[in-house]
Amino acid sequence: MTGLCTAVIIAAALCACDSSGEAPTTPGLEARGTVLTTVKPTRQDLSNKISLSGSVTINPVFGIVAPADGELRYLDKKPGTAPAPKPRWVATVYDDNGDPRKVMIPKDSILAGRLMDDRSDVTKGMPIVSAKHAGYGITAEIDSAQAYRISGAVTDVRAQIKNGPGPFSCTALGTIAALPAGTIPEPPPTTPPTPGTGSSGAPVAPPVSDTSNTGSSGSEATGMRLVCVPTSSVKLINGASVTLEVVTAKASKAMVLPVEAVAGVQGKGKVDIVGKDQQRKTVDVVLGLSDGKVVQIKSGLKGDETIAVPGPDLPTAAPVEGGPNGKGGAG
Repeated sequence: MTGLCTAVIIAAALCACDSSGEAPTTPGLEARGTVLTTVKPTRQDLSNKISLSGSVTINPVFGIVAPADGELRYLDKKPGTAPAPKPRWVATVYDDNGDPRKVMIPKDSILAGRLMDDRSDVTKGMPIVSAKHAGYGITAEIDSAQAYRISGAVTDVRAQIKNGPGPFSCTALGTIAALPAGTIPEPPPTTPPTPGTGSSGAPVAPPVSDTSNTGSSGSEATGMRLVCVPTSSVKLINGASVTLEVVTAKASKAMVLPVEAVAGVQGKGKVDIVGKDQQRKTVDVVLGLSDGKVVQIKSGLKGDETIAVPGPDLPTAAPVEGGPNGKGGAG
């Protein structure tokens, strides 16, 4: 009985082998260096954004910069106490060709101080006047790591008040540069008339000049910060916390790749193009904006290439022969 069972089992195994035709085989491996994950460049609108923490402030002070290199001349006018109903001319910079370039403070602001001496030589972008926005505004402090990403490149600002209104557009005012203390000069002295005598023979005092309309005693120094104002429809409360999203650059229909496919972060970079033989060829590319997910390829690719993921490794610096000083070590 036992022998019969054994024979049945052997016969079943032989039938199974015959019915399959082939014994199972181990899958083969791809050749060394073969790329399995690839992407192709795509096009999309792209923007570079920075997040800042700020707060609602009453009458924030901001700076106005020189529009050109040249000599600064202030207008000899008393600053007003009322906000300017339209942009107000407060100074002139005479450029290297002697052409006048007007310096204006914006509508709804008051001249807060002069940041330079009259007739000073200034360079384009240097803060020369401080102004005070009349009413509520939003200020956000900026550290030095953010300054160069934001300076001269603020194209759009969106604000969200914590547990309040938003997001809403916020118009940036002036420069983000730190400001020195601003001064308001005293009005020029006037020559008083010679004292006379009244009908009773008593001396009459000379009239006193009215200096009550100086508008301001100057402005305090500030650190680097962004000042912006929303529309009047947004309800603001002094001291409320605000998050600002600052767009520093935009690109329309930019060629992009996933950041994982690119070596480098700014300016020059490298990518691996995959050929028909599935092998890599590293090429140089010029990089632009990045939102953290994709990066702009400004040049170096046509747009129809197949790109390997992950991208190439940047080469490490070769060790200096003979030690750090290149002279054979400490010897």
